[in-house]
Amino acid sequence: MSRERVRGLIALPVLGVMGALFVWAFTGIHGFGDFHGAYGLLLDHIVVPLRHSPNVVNPIVFDVRGVDTMGEEFILFAAVLGTVLLLRSHGREESEERQLDRTVDAVESDGLRVVGVLMVGFALVVGLWLVAFGFQTPGGGFQGGVVVAGALVLLYAAVSFRAWHRFANEEAVDPLEGLGVGGYVVVGLAALASGLPFLQELFSLGKTGTLFSVGSLPVLNLATAIEVAAANFTLCIEFLNQYALRPRTGR
Repeated sequence: MSRERVRGLIALPVLGVMGALFVWAFTGIHGFGDFHGAYGLLLDHIVVPLRHSPNVVNPIVFDVRGVDTMGEEFILFAAVLGTVLLLRSHGREESEERQLDRTVDAVESDGLRVVGVLMVGFALVVGLWLVAFGFQTPGGGFQGGVVVAGALVLLYAAVSFRAWHRFANEEAVDPLEGLGVGGYVVVGLAALASGLPFLQELFSLGKTGTLFSVGSLPVLNLATAIEVAAANFTLCIEFLNQYALRPRTGR
């Protein structure tokens, strides 16, 4: 019996059990709006008057558990830093132009190029909107940062690696990641310098439902968006460089 057949026979019952558990989990979900969690209901009642934000999730992330969110940013920063140290080669620059000359991966369809370029702008606007209005509507720095990074990566899929490579400047992106993760800490230190607890509110709260209703939390939100966007963009730069610029073997 071949190894592939053995793997298939083992996988079938495992997938069957996992599928049954998946269906069972969905059938046990409460209906939409039927929520009975005491912690969630408590936050739903206190966050709006506390932070003047109708989107309860974001004040929870940046206020109720603001220190935990700062730790998550540093985890992402450290993970990307470790990946970059593993992938970035010191000697790659010497042969990079020569390898780039041999790279032929341009999108040949004019229609696909036009639609792709338009989607870059559309995705970028959506990402920035998620960052700016995350306290009033679903969104925030984490979600918006990922969408912004995805919009930048779309240039590679819609045009060519050459266009992407000229645009994806590692030296320009690296400081942005540090700015994002460091900016979050600066807001907390500014509160301490003002005689307030770490990450305490620095500005006055505005009218609920407006862009500046939540005081200093948009600054934390923006710092998170910069960190997340730069981190994901950096990873894509390294992975695509690994794919396109490293010598191929076995060809």
